[in-house]
Amino acid sequence: MRKAEIVQRIVEELGCTNVQADEAVEAILATIKEALRHGGPVILRRFGTWQVRAKRARMGRNPRTGAAAAIAARWVVRFTAGQLFKQAVAGAVNPVGCARGPSGVRLPS
Repeated sequence: MRKAEIVQRIVEELGCTNVQADEAVEAILATIKEALRHGGPVILRRFGTWQVRAKRARMGRNPRTGAAAAIAARWVVRFTAGQLFKQAVAGAVNPVGCARGPSGVRLPS
C-alpha cells in the first residue's frame, strides 16, 4: 500500500477532502520523523514501536569482488510490532490464495 492509497482510504472513511487527508498523513509522518531525529522512541499502542539504534562500524565484503570494505558506524530505525498487530497479520488470509507471501517467501503451513 502506498501513501496515496492511505490518503484515499482516509477520504473514504472520514469523508474529508484529499488535501485534508494528505495533510494529516504528512503531519503524522513528520511527527514520527522529528521524534526519531531527536532520538526518542515513537510508541503506538497496539501497533508497534519505532526506535533509533546505533550500529557499530564493521568490516564487510563487496559481493561483486569479494574485497573487504569498511562499513561506517550509523544510526538505524528499528520497528518492533505490537502483539495485536502481530496477531492481525498472522490471522490474515493470503489474498492470492497461494502458498507464498507478497515477497515470494514461502508461508508456514
